[in-house]
Amino acid sequence: MIEISGARALIEKLRKLKIEVIFGIPGGAIMPVYDELRDSGIRHILARHEQHAAHMADGYARAIKKPGVCMATSGPGSTNLITGIANAYMDSSPVVAFTGQVTMSAMGRGAFQETDMVGLTTPITKWSYQVRSVREIPSVVETAFRVAISGRPGPVVVDLPRDIQVGSGKIDLEKNSVLAKIVNPPPPDPLVVKQIVKELLQSERPVILAGGGVKWARAEKLLLQLAETLLIPVATTFMGKGVIPEIHPLSLRCVGMHGNPVAHEALMNSDLILIVGARLSDRTTCKVDEFGQQAKIIHIDVDAAEIGKNKEVHIGLVASADQAIEAILDALPKILEKEKKNRWVEKIENIRSKWSEIIGDDGVIGRSEVAKLFKILRQATPPNTIVTTEVGQNQMWSSLFWTILEPDTFISSGGLGTMGFGLPAAIGAKVARPECPVIDIAGDGSFLMNENNLAVVATENIPVIVIVLDNRMLGMVAQWQRIFYNKRYMAVQFADTPDFVKLAEAYGVEGVRAESPEELGRAVSNAIRNNTPTVVDVPVDPEADVLPFVPPGRSFKDIIIPGGYAKK
Repeated sequence: MIEISGARALIEKLRKLKIEVIFGIPGGAIMPVYDELRDSGIRHILARHEQHAAHMADGYARAIKKPGVCMATSGPGSTNLITGIANAYMDSSPVVAFTGQVTMSAMGRGAFQETDMVGLTTPITKWSYQVRSVREIPSVVETAFRVAISGRPGPVVVDLPRDIQVGSGKIDLEKNSVLAKIVNPPPPDPLVVKQIVKELLQSERPVILAGGGVKWARAEKLLLQLAETLLIPVATTFMGKGVIPEIHPLSLRCVGMHGNPVAHEALMNSDLILIVGARLSDRTTCKVDEFGQQAKIIHIDVDAAEIGKNKEVHIGLVASADQAIEAILDALPKILEKEKKNRWVEKIENIRSKWSEIIGDDGVIGRSEVAKLFKILRQATPPNTIVTTEVGQNQMWSSLFWTILEPDTFISSGGLGTMGFGLPAAIGAKVARPECPVIDIAGDGSFLMNENNLAVVATENIPVIVIVLDNRMLGMVAQWQRIFYNKRYMAVQFADTPDFVKLAEAYGVEGVRAESPEELGRAVSNAIRNNTPTVVDVPVDPEADVLPFVPPGRSFKDIIIPGGYAKK
């Protein structure tokens, strides 16, 4: 037991947990913690907006699979974190946010910058807690990190009144007790696993649909082993993109509103869909009533609430993806008859051939200029390149055209769809994995929401690359106005977009304009070789659409492809 201040207790506990970096912005209500942080040895990265500090922590967490930490002062500092916290909650990312708060004696009196952070964030966190005594700080911090990463990961908020930070008390820094229930999934039920194996072996046209839960469980190798053992093709949700190398013969790539038509047709023709670690959102299923209506659905998820929530299932199994798949593999017979599965794989190849007019030999949809950009970009980058995205057309083009070769190399905002996510997430990912090139695929609309982060990459020497697909539009909104509103554009056109090359140079960052796919490839290769923060401005046709596209409320059979609606 030692007597120290609450601020010192917090920092010492973080050091014991081996926290290496914190993203944040200081202010009066968190200043005592920052004073202790100064000599702690923990790296602090000064964001330029608190929302982006949360996105940096989120990108860090997704890249390295452990909690990312952000920090802000009270009032607007804390409330600015909320979008980033909600983003992490929707995408099951373990972010731990520490927020300053007014003194306890001032609470409820409308004090300067007083905000009820526990009340505001309870619906968008796994745990939100206000510290009420110095003595409980070690237990609170221990709880925060264990809750964030346990079971289905997610964000946690710890609110720190200023008088608790400056007050002192006798602290046991070795104390590891927890103040909240830690929910971990049970081991896979062997009887349910046996049923799943039976259904898999009896099915003639099975498809695996893998989601982000496979990533968090680090179950990519197990998933691939299962797919190869039973010769089952694998489609992914947007959040599951990359859990199987997208050049693998069994990869169907992404399904959903802007998914691969081969994946769509495989699902429509399947007799069994094994869903692993996916929540079946509307952007994945499209018209949910018609999703998998001809197939038996087996759903494995770490969160029991997700099973049967959006789609009735034939068999449900509450388990982490790694333990579930391992149990299925262990329960399979040693000798398997693959003849039926071979016929199904041949059928998948026939489906690929059917779509060959719009899908290239590399499996990438489309032969547009944007598709060529991504093909050249892939050729110019090593396999371990991490891509983050903003939100909009740039994001969906990345989903369709960027080919993932290694796991944990694609980071994007899925559930909340947060414009401005990509660049700060890229910063977090690069800090987490400095050995990997990190590229943010941006649209000009999203980039204008986060371009001040160029100051962070310049000051902190974080060599991320930003590729701005520059169409002088809020591209996805404009696309919907073209398709559904007869090109009646409203509030989507940028008449005053800055020169992004000069903007980058103003921050002390390399700026390049690439007028062709080849110029893009050279610019990115140079940036990677020189390890230099770089912005590459790439002009894009303002009327280029993201296709294929399943309109809202429609089913996969209503997919729009280049040239119009697909034949039913």
